[in-house]
Amino acid sequence: MFAHACKVGLEGVVSKVRDSRYPSGPGRDWVKKTCTQRETLTIAGFALDGNDWDGIYVGRRKGDDLIYAGKVDHGFDKQSSAELRKRLTPLIRKTQPYTKRIAPEGIWVEPELLAEIEYRAKSGEGKVRHPFFFRSLREDL
Repeated sequence: MFAHACKVGLEGVVSKVRDSRYPSGPGRDWVKKTCTQRETLTIAGFALDGNDWDGIYVGRRKGDDLIYAGKVDHGFDKQSSAELRKRLTPLIRKTQPYTKRIAPEGIWVEPELLAEIEYRAKSGEGKVRHPFFFRSLREDL
């Protein structure tokens, strides 16, 4: 059942011990098992908090269009954020690469690099939902 729930895009499954009661409030007899999904998305920009790394903006390709898919701000360590910043800095551009303009302020880049992203679910608009994590650059594609 859990595998099927993940396959059809659900967030996960909540279950309880068969013999337990239905108490009000959380208890040890209830378990939530969440699905994890992975997707390769295009890096469209990055964010800084002062001079500190604050994540990447990603998008999905639909034909020639790049559609905003969210901001990834987890899964970075000092080494991965420094390497990403080094790789993205030469790609900086003045305008957003998304087909439809989005509100967040960012440092926009040419959409040339791909990243493997892990997340729990997608919103109705196709944005990745929290928590989601940067896993790696996809050099093999």
